[in-house]
Amino acid sequence: MFSRGARDWLRHNEKIRDSVKQHLPELIAGSDVISRPDNRTLRVPVKLLEHYRFRLNDSDQKNGVGQAQPGKVKAGDILRPARGLFDSAGKQAGNEPGGVQLLLEFKIDDIVDWLWEELELPNLEPRPGETLVDEQLVREGWDRRGARSRLDRRRTLKEAIKRRSVQDDAPDFTNEDLRFRQLAKRQRPAMNAVVFFLLDASSSMEEADRKLAKAFFFWVLQGLRRQYLNISTVFIAHTAAAWEFSEEEFFKVTAQGGTQASSGFALVLEILEKRFHPSRYNAYLFYASDGDNFIEDREPSEAALEKVAAAGNFVGYVEIAQTLSDALDTQMSALFQSLLNRGLRVGSYAIGGQEDIWPGIKQFFNQQAQHGPS
Repeated sequence: MFSRGARDWLRHNEKIRDSVKQHLPELIAGSDVISRPDNRTLRVPVKLLEHYRFRLNDSDQKNGVGQAQPGKVKAGDILRPARGLFDSAGKQAGNEPGGVQLLLEFKIDDIVDWLWEELELPNLEPRPGETLVDEQLVREGWDRRGARSRLDRRRTLKEAIKRRSVQDDAPDFTNEDLRFRQLAKRQRPAMNAVVFFLLDASSSMEEADRKLAKAFFFWVLQGLRRQYLNISTVFIAHTAAAWEFSEEEFFKVTAQGGTQASSGFALVLEILEKRFHPSRYNAYLFYASDGDNFIEDREPSEAALEKVAAAGNFVGYVEIAQTLSDALDTQMSALFQSLLNRGLRVGSYAIGGQEDIWPGIKQFFNQQAQHGPS
């Protein structure tokens, strides 16, 4: 129906996407990704694909089709142990066929685009005083004529496949198959938004815990920046006191000391009122902690957090748990559950390892979409 090259191209793209999804846990939690400068790239291993074909067995091998003696083989018997991909005699050099993988390099922007296609992102609410942004070029439909740089190869291939399925002896491609992306000028309001990232950097948070929290923050930030034009960010870490950091400093920060979460919530509230008043900004807070807090700080934390949740659009709590069986069974998770029961726009999720980061991001944004704009 269509050429072998076209089939290979489609299969290649599908396999790459599958490989990226399979390696998400190690991709999104890689410290090198967070620490590199802009224009970051990721290397994704993709298994080398071979075309299916019939192949004769080696002449010196005597395996073939036969029949066992009656009564000697029963259902469920193992006829021959399965061999692993690289099995041979112990750790010595062997002669068994192995597997080949290719390392393909992708820009983080491409990975983020693939990941965030399936998310329900926050619907930012227009605020008073917002003005229209300058006209922007956005993709809008397809045409049979256009600039070569805007050729949509995937849609062109689909058009060729549809035509050849109803024509006999049809050429591979014709000019009628070509589809070019069309651009249109549009204006849209600048939805002002600020996102606070608050990290518990106290001594109870081990280095591995901080790494998971920072990986979560990093990927949330990448996705939001890809989606929204005007978005401000504030980075805060706290022990018994709280400090504001630049983005670069925040992803490198480490600290020691006790835990008073109220100091972090109070600083968020102070910055919100002074620089990003809720009447002019959509405000979101993501807080990561192991759930421990100084026992006498419970009431101050609850009071400050309640004010932040009431003023903002959504507050997400990420609990870094040693074991998921004990997750969300801490003083901090109880505080967030109390606010949720009172109808405030908050959500909680436990992360125990790299594989939990992306599901956590998905849950938070799906929760926010269900709450709707404030």
